[in-house]
Amino acid sequence: MTRFNLYAAAATILAASVLTVSCKKDAHQQADRPVSATQIVPANGATLSGVLGTGKTVRDTIHLTGGTYLLSGLVYVDTLDVIQIDAGSTIKGIPGAAGVPGGGLVITRGGKIEANGTSSAPIVFTTNSASPASGQTSGIIILGRATTNLGDTARIEGIGGVPPLIPYYGGSVDTDNSGILKYVRIEYAGFELSPDNEINGLTLGGVGSGTTIDYVEVYKAADDGIEFFGGTVNATHVVVVNPLDDGLDFDNGFRGRIQYALVVEDTTRADKSGSNGIESDNNATGNPRTPVTKPLIANLTIIGQPNQALATKTNFAPSGTGKYGVAAQWRRSSQFEVYNSVFLGFNNGILLDNTVPTGGTAADQTTQEKYRDGVSKIKNNLVHAFNVPFFSNPAYPYSATKPYADPADNNTGYANATDANLAIRLKDPFNRVPVDFYLPRTGAPAVASPALTGGLTTGLPAGLVGTTFRGAFDGTAANNWATGWTKFNY
Repeated sequence: MTRFNLYAAAATILAASVLTVSCKKDAHQQADRPVSATQIVPANGATLSGVLGTGKTVRDTIHLTGGTYLLSGLVYVDTLDVIQIDAGSTIKGIPGAAGVPGGGLVITRGGKIEANGTSSAPIVFTTNSASPASGQTSGIIILGRATTNLGDTARIEGIGGVPPLIPYYGGSVDTDNSGILKYVRIEYAGFELSPDNEINGLTLGGVGSGTTIDYVEVYKAADDGIEFFGGTVNATHVVVVNPLDDGLDFDNGFRGRIQYALVVEDTTRADKSGSNGIESDNNATGNPRTPVTKPLIANLTIIGQPNQALATKTNFAPSGTGKYGVAAQWRRSSQFEVYNSVFLGFNNGILLDNTVPTGGTAADQTTQEKYRDGVSKIKNNLVHAFNVPFFSNPAYPYSATKPYADPADNNTGYANATDANLAIRLKDPFNRVPVDFYLPRTGAPAVASPALTGGLTTGLPAGLVGTTFRGAFDGTAANNWATGWTKFNY
């Protein structure tokens, strides 16, 4: 097995000391053993491949010190090891051949990534191609030891064959710490191994709440922007721009918190499965296996299509059968809570979906029932749709018990077939040129956005912050957290 495959002289071992530690490996790897500690500094311009580090008996820190580095194929960080990436570093994935994923980073269970950029010097994962295109890299895959509803032997999607380290995820440590992503931009990632078996821009499998995800952008992914497979990790200040498929996707028992997030959908392409702002399943068949998927979301802005013709188009590239779905699809027994958020530019808005998937049963589908019972919540949101802002399939049957879009929950729906922004009044949501196109308009009441007020300030789940505004931004230029380190234009 290649442990650290760099060109000769590309690495310098700065320090090595032998110590004995009691190191609990995950269930599928060796437990307590002596470990050496080594720091390795690849040279600027080095190509990384295979499994990083110097062996399973060594706790390696691979330190990328601010230059440019190349990833050839999927590059693995082993259990115990840490990849430390300094602010301003650029990591370029070498595009793969047909049927082979491009360069990307896989943090295996027990490994860590410490990518701590700044607003003025973000860490950028991008392509090495002179002609950048979606799907040329594999982005970042982080595999942790938090609980999922698939046990601890689930294998992450999108990685085929027999890789040097089997990409299992999940375990029993909900506070597991896989490191930090801060001021990190991931560009042109994604790979389809087979239908519904893909690498996303940022793929998180069983990642625990000890992990930090803050100020992270995914740009032009070839599948979902970010997909959460179980786990409890929280994410703040997230931007997803031009994903092929869903902006945010939740599966397999994810129970983390998302606050301050912006999703801007692609207007030139869509996935054949239907591209949603949010897609959320408990699992593929909708059975009630626990823990149940239940993301807790506040202050999300999702921007879809500028007109109904695009929102209902069914022949988008690249498949020729690509189409857009809904602003948020809650299905397959997923639970959820959504507060203080803004959705616009989809044919239909928030969907409570009890349709029966392949392999599922009608009795198992409980998405609508959990909303009726108050387990799932939609409060203080603004929802535009060209057709129906609050949609259900099949028709929601519980209005006498708990009305869908209950007036008591302070949601406002806008059905407008011709102007997605007429009532919500963001600055210029379908024009990527202005640096603040996604902010709510300010000014006199006649022109100001309703998103500036009306937020729920108390009663949110623990860990979510109540705000007076709705959406990801308060309208103040000084508080625009998505400027300076992000990318929006094609």
